[in-house]
Amino acid sequence: MTADQFLAQIQKGPLAPAYLFIGPEAYQRDQCRRAILNRALPESERESGYTRHDLEESSVPAVMDDACALSLFAPNRVLWIGRAEGAVPRGNETVTVPAELAAYLKSPTPGVVLIFDTARYELDGEDKTKTERIRKFYAPVPVQVEFARCSAVQARKLAQDLARDAKLKFHPDDLTTLVDAVGCAPARVAVEIEKLRLFLGEGAQVTSEHIASLVPQAQATTIFALVNALGRNDRRKALDLLDVLVREGEYLPLALSFLASQFRQALVAQEANLRSAGQVQGYFSKMGVPMWPSRAEQVVQTLNGFSAAELRAALKRIARTDAALRDIRPDDRVVLEDLVINLTR
Repeated sequence: MTADQFLAQIQKGPLAPAYLFIGPEAYQRDQCRRAILNRALPESERESGYTRHDLEESSVPAVMDDACALSLFAPNRVLWIGRAEGAVPRGNETVTVPAELAAYLKSPTPGVVLIFDTARYELDGEDKTKTERIRKFYAPVPVQVEFARCSAVQARKLAQDLARDAKLKFHPDDLTTLVDAVGCAPARVAVEIEKLRLFLGEGAQVTSEHIASLVPQAQATTIFALVNALGRNDRRKALDLLDVLVREGEYLPLALSFLASQFRQALVAQEANLRSAGQVQGYFSKMGVPMWPSRAEQVVQTLNGFSAAELRAALKRIARTDAALRDIRPDDRVVLEDLVINLTR
């Protein structure tokens, strides 16, 4: 089941004796861990009733012995068993369920909840075989909760929800900039929005300047602003933003990479005869390319600002600029300024 399904389930029914948390996503994992603790342990029992194990350092039999042990000070207990993939046989070894785990789950200790946590591997792709071995090893565990890495769209939806809860006001482009700047990582989205709330106060309007000042990788936010300025054919703003990047020591080929991506998407949208942000979002989503509404609006701005011939010419110029950045030259800034001037004629 997904994290959302799990959170809904434990609100309605009793806790299971054991859970397997599998997948790399940290933010929802922490939400689910806290939900179990809140259900299983009153605050007064939290210190004595919450135990951590590490299966890279301990063993399944040792954990089962601890689960069977009764405590005079904590009638209810939660055992967090981290790095649980460490107990799974590796390589070509046969995967079998540990006898101690199977025996315990046939008659679990009342009031005890086990959480086997495996966060090392992705749920699909090259890691799929490894995760299937983990599932087989922990097959007797009655509930498996999957924590797949969040997509860009999911990260932006989370940012919207957190911003609303924090009573912060964002322009859609600035919210997108924040999500992009932290690599679409939900845990980092939550941290940065909380930081903005503490600094600005509830009800504040968050600007791109606030994001650039407070969010790590602030230069990255300026890169996206530069891309947007070029998409709007705003030469003055683009040159000002390029000046910021140079003064802050940004790696300019990275800015060029984002710019190339924006122009390629605009050209694809134009050749597909897409005209609205909704059409752009739907078209790219079907292709498997993350595209949320504000980003689709940016693509529409770019395709409206340039003809198909101009977009192709711009991509050729970007390719030449990329080669120039890797060549011997006196100043990267001169190369990028030349590109900006030519793209905003």
